[in-house]
Amino acid sequence: MPRLHDHFWSCSYPQRARPQSPLRARAAAGLAAGVGDMISSAAGPGPSLLVAHSGPDTDPSPRDRSAASSGRRGGSSHTNSWHHHLVQRSLVLFLVGVVLALVLNLLQIQRNVTLFPEEVIATIFSSAWWVPPCCGTAAAVVGLLYPCIDSHLGEPHKFKREWASVMRCIAVFVGINHASAKLDFANNVQLSLTLAALSLGLWWTFDRSRSGLGLGITVAFLATLITQFLVYNGVYQYTSPDFLYIRSWLPCIFFSGGVTVGNIGRQLAMVSTASKIKKLIHV
Repeated sequence: MPRLHDHFWSCSYPQRARPQSPLRARAAAGLAAGVGDMISSAAGPGPSLLVAHSGPDTDPSPRDRSAASSGRRGGSSHTNSWHHHLVQRSLVLFLVGVVLALVLNLLQIQRNVTLFPEEVIATIFSSAWWVPPCCGTAAAVVGLLYPCIDSHLGEPHKFKREWASVMRCIAVFVGINHASAKLDFANNVQLSLTLAALSLGLWWTFDRSRSGLGLGITVAFLATLITQFLVYNGVYQYTSPDFLYIRSWLPCIFFSGGVTVGNIGRQLAMVSTASKIKKLIHV
């Protein structure tokens, strides 16, 4: 009986289920820890690299890079186009000023209104060499300034914006200058009042803007001061001066000239803007 009892309890614990001794358990735990350390040391920076590469991709995609490059190219092309149109307008205004200076100055010299030294009369169109470039530069500055002032004030000039109106304005300006040399009045005051009325009529007919009136008056004032300075220093002179060293009607000529050149500059700016819009539409 005791033998059966011992055999029963020995069979109730299989070989794989027998509890291990404390010494053997500690040895197994130490072996597992050592293997874990060996694996982690052998892996090295692998986990950190995996974490780094598993993060969000900060590099721009090829589509984003192409869009950014195309945007930069578009901005640079827009700037180049703006500079190109600005140079074109400046050259056109300069040439207009040179032609008007040669023609109108020749008319004044032929009528003995202005007198230059004898060595100057033999030059091209009987004009001093510095008159055409100075007038051309002034025309370019005034013609570019008019549309800039309109844009700054937020009042785009839309009154009679067509080349036919600009050509009529030029014709009236040449007529006013011709009248200053051809018409004979009892005194210069009557002539000055007549030319002042014609100049204001030119502004009212072809401009009617406050900026045009203000810039015309500013141009007339500055040009008159410069002319007084040149005549005072003996560069040239006027016959029968009645307004210090010059004729009293000369500010009226400068005023009408400023309005005329301003209309040309506005028309050129409008044409340049229209061409830019067409390019954007086609693109």
